[in-house]
Amino acid sequence: MPQSNSEPLSEAALLAMPADDYMNERQLAFFKRYLNDLRRETQEAIEAVKQAIAATEPEADELDRAAMEEENRQRLRIAERQYFLLRKIDTAFAKIDDGSYGFCEVTGEPIGLQRLLLRPTAELSAEEKTRQEQRERNYAKQRG
Repeated sequence: MPQSNSEPLSEAALLAMPADDYMNERQLAFFKRYLNDLRRETQEAIEAVKQAIAATEPEADELDRAAMEEENRQRLRIAERQYFLLRKIDTAFAKIDDGSYGFCEVTGEPIGLQRLLLRPTAELSAEEKTRQEQRERNYAKQRG
């Protein structure tokens, strides 16, 4: 049974849509919800890291203190990655607003629904990302 236009799209219904419906209003609404959920989860993860760091008790033993500092350093790296993801999510929202969401920044071709479901902040098509990574590997070999 087809979903009405007022119902949120399911992942299966999204993938079942014809290719010429790419990034229509319902698909954009789906990704807005998807990105909002991802944003909320990311903010919760950052808050959990902050609380974990704040809850650490000072250790008297040097080895325990060193282990605690290493744990906090790892937590900070995780938080830094989460903040980076928040910026990418904000960029994705801006792209939804300007109509460029879901299209490769280099080629202008569709990124594809499957890729966006896996990485909703993707800015390049899988093909262009592969080309870019290949160029980076070649450059690294030349410098190596």
